[in-house]
Amino acid sequence: MTKRLAAVLFLSLLVSATAPAQEKPAPTPNARSVRNPLKVDHHQHAASPEMVVFAGYAGQGITAITAQNILKLLDDAGIERGVLLSTAYAYGRPGREPKDEYTRVKAENDWVGAQAALYPKRLVAFCGFNPLKDYALDEIARCARDPNLRRGIKLHFGNSDVQRENPEHLEKLKAVFRAANALNMAIVVHARASISLERPYGAAPARLFLEQLLPLAPNVTVQIAHLAGSGPGYDDARADTALEVYIDAIAKHDPRVRNLWFDLTSNAYPANSPERSALLAKRIRQVGVGRVLYGTDVTIGPFLSPRDSWAEICRLDLSDKEIKTIAKNKGPYLR
Repeated sequence: MTKRLAAVLFLSLLVSATAPAQEKPAPTPNARSVRNPLKVDHHQHAASPEMVVFAGYAGQGITAITAQNILKLLDDAGIERGVLLSTAYAYGRPGREPKDEYTRVKAENDWVGAQAALYPKRLVAFCGFNPLKDYALDEIARCARDPNLRRGIKLHFGNSDVQRENPEHLEKLKAVFRAANALNMAIVVHARASISLERPYGAAPARLFLEQLLPLAPNVTVQIAHLAGSGPGYDDARADTALEVYIDAIAKHDPRVRNLWFDLTSNAYPANSPERSALLAKRIRQVGVGRVLYGTDVTIGPFLSPRDSWAEICRLDLSDKEIKTIAKNKGPYLR
C-alpha cells in the first residue's frame, strides 16, 4: 500500500467516507491571503492513537493527530483559534463497529476534549457520535457535563449512513437536535449523504433538514459543513442542489435559518475548473459572506494545509471586503 493510498483510506473512515480521492495539486503563493489572516479554523479533526490504529493507518507515518500537530498548522497560517471535531462517530459506522463501540466512542471524545484543554485559549472541542445509535442521547448528555466538550457536537451523516427519508432515522435525528438545543450545544453537521452507498441527496433531503430538524434547534448554532457537500473540491451537483434549498430560505428570510451557518471547508481547491470556482463564489455570495465560516478539515493526503486552503479561497472571485469578512467571522459558540 502506498502512503498516498493509505492516507485516502484513513480519510475515508475519519472524514467523509463519501468523496472520491483526488491528487493534491501543488499550491501557489497568494498575497491576498497573507494580507487577510484568519481568526478561526472552524473545522479541524484530531485523532487519538487508538483511532489511527482503528482506521488502519498505523505504521504509515501517522501515530495520532494531536493538538500540538494542529497548532503548528494554525501558526503557519496565522490562525488564532481552532475547533477540534471529534471523529468518534467513525466507531459507529455501520458494518465497521468494534465490539466495545460505545466505550471507544467515549474514550475518543474524552481524548479530543483533553487535547483542546491543553491550549484552552486557542482550542475548543466538539464531541462526535453516530446519531442513530441507542447511546446517542446518553453521549450528548455526557458531553454536555464535560467542560472540555460542552460547546457542541459533530454529526456525520455520510459516515453514519443517515437517511433522512427513513422515518426511523428522522425521529432519532429529531431527538438529538432537541437535546442539543436543550443543552445549549452547537451542531456541526456533515449533511452530505453517503456517496459510496449511493444514498439519495439533493433538494428533498435538504428540505427535510430545513423543515423537520432546524425548527427543533432554534436557539443554537447549526453549522453545515463543506457548504452542504463534501470535499476536497466543489464538483457535486447534488450537493449544489441541496445548498440551493438553504439559499432560497435565506433569501426569503425564513426564521428557521436564523442561526444557520456554513463552513467553507476544502471546497476551494486547485483542481476546480474555472466554471466550478465561479459557481462556488456565486454560492458564497448567495449564502451571504456573513454566515460563512472558514475550515480546513485535516491536512493529510489530498487535503490542503490551512495556509494553502485559505489561499485557494482568496483566489476566488470575491471582493477584498468579502474576503475580509470571511477571515474575521467567528462561530457564535466561540463568543
